[in-house]
Amino acid sequence: MFGKMGDMQKMMKQVQKMQQDMVKLQEELVERTVDATGGGGAVKVVANGKNEILSITIAPEAVDPDDVEMLQDLILTVVNEALRKAREMVSQEMSKVTGGLKIPGMF
Repeated sequence: MFGKMGDMQKMMKQVQKMQQDMVKLQEELVERTVDATGGGGAVKVVANGKNEILSITIAPEAVDPDDVEMLQDLILTVVNEALRKAREMVSQEMSKVTGGLKIPGMF
């Protein structure tokens, strides 16, 4: 009986540590960034681990008043790629903390 209680206490300590590590990691991921570029570097987007877009840089030569739609499509593509990279970064870092255990709502 005491062996099972000891195992349960050990497991609870592990869960508490994992929770603390996850909170710390979430705070760190706000500061970590990923970037994506498109159009041969004409558009660059930087995102953080909270899936926030931090900056968009557009090279002047990418701005063609006669083809605004192309620039809009390029920006949309690069923003989505930056957000995909941010989600991937978060997922990889979280799996290090959780040992690959998927926790709904965390990432």
